Amino acid sequence: MREIVARLERAGYETWCVGGAVRDALLGHAHLDWDLATAATPQQVMKVFKRTVPVGIAFGTVGVLDDAGTMHEVTTFRHDVKTDGRHAEVAFGASLDEDLARRDFTINAIAYHPQREELHDPFEGQLDLKRGLVRAVGEPDQRMREDRLRALRGIRFAGRFGFHIEPSTWRAIVGSAPHLGRLSGERVLQELTKTMQQIEKPSVSMLWWRESGALRTLLPVIAEAPDERFEAIDFLPRGEGAEEAGRTLDRLAMLFFGSDPSSIRNALGVLKCSNAQQGWITALAKADREIGGAVDAVLADRLPTATEVRRWVAAVGRMRSGAFFGLKRAMYGARALRADGAAVAERADACLAMVSHAAFHEPVELSDLAVSGDDLVRAGVPAGPELGVTLRRLLEFVLEDPTRNQRDLLLTCAMASDPSRNG
Repeated sequence: MREIVARLERAGYETWCVGGAVRDALLGHAHLDWDLATAATPQQVMKVFKRTVPVGIAFGTVGVLDDAGTMHEVTTFRHDVKTDGRHAEVAFGASLDEDLARRDFTINAIAYHPQREELHDPFEGQLDLKRGLVRAVGEPDQRMREDRLRALRGIRFAGRFGFHIEPSTWRAIVGSAPHLGRLSGERVLQELTKTMQQIEKPSVSMLWWRESGALRTLLPVIAEAPDERFEAIDFLPRGEGAEEAGRTLDRLAMLFFGSDPSSIRNALGVLKCSNAQQGWITALAKADREIGGAVDAVLADRLPTATEVRRWVAAVGRMRSGAFFGLKRAMYGARALRADGAAVAERADACLAMVSHAAFHEPVELSDLAVSGDDLVRAGVPAGPELGVTLRRLLEFVLEDPTRNQRDLLLTCAMASDPSRNG
């Protein structure tokens, strides 16, 4: 990063580090993604460096690879010519101050010169970092009109850093909420995903989404969800490394846990979630509709039996059972904050261990049976719907007692009208 700045300045182009990396460094947070702002045009940047990527030439951005192969975005000083709340037309030839003036919040409008070790902070972003305040640059309503996503970004920054939102900035966020439908589903999903990835306890941010009116505009299916559903997200850990994608998806699933599956699928479609994401989130919500009440009733009073756990795992599916009961455990944790639910939460912890054992050490799916559909056909069971009914009867027979999962016993039971008679 320092060498990129040095080479641009040797070529005669003023260059500064800007954006989130400067903010995070001042907060003492690790951040390797350093962005640069420069007086050089994209064409001039590409002449200075051989290893470049045309990230967004129309917006003045070129990716420059450093000696380690890390790409840094280098963007020409610019100012907005016209915006429509989603896209901006920009003009180059601006000064550093003009470039910083078009940014969203003061804490993101601080520039750093690594060679001179100089901070340039025309909007008192450092003071706002010390005060723990998210404040719009300049006139808040204008900042929100320029890009409606800024309302959601401001909420995310406040949640991530444990900051307050400055009152006039909050009023602008609330005023922007009815217009958030102009945003693409992809941008909204990206913001939701970042909220789940970056914030240890996202409940405050999500409750701000609702209080501001953003949920009513963007995700009405969860706008009236109980507070405990948002609070439950805080009990689901953030993922790191290989675990990040799965844990982030489970946090997103918690938002919809308990809502109508058909409405969920429509909402996820608007967000442009992938088919895999839609299937996972909807299946968990559907499972809660089907067995969630039974799980709640049992854990409110006692630990489940091994047979009950196997039936629950069979209903949810082996690969979804850990996520489903993790969401249930998170919900019990949130409820315990409001009432005396500690005992239920403790039973849920024990239930999770039982679920894990049943899912991966016991027969809970048709494919686990000691006989196959072909075996049953050869034994005389007619192919077609009756075959499926028989397989499901045998699975229920085995769920009651896994030691029954024996080929000869199951073949005998398959020919009987009620396999339990042979148990």
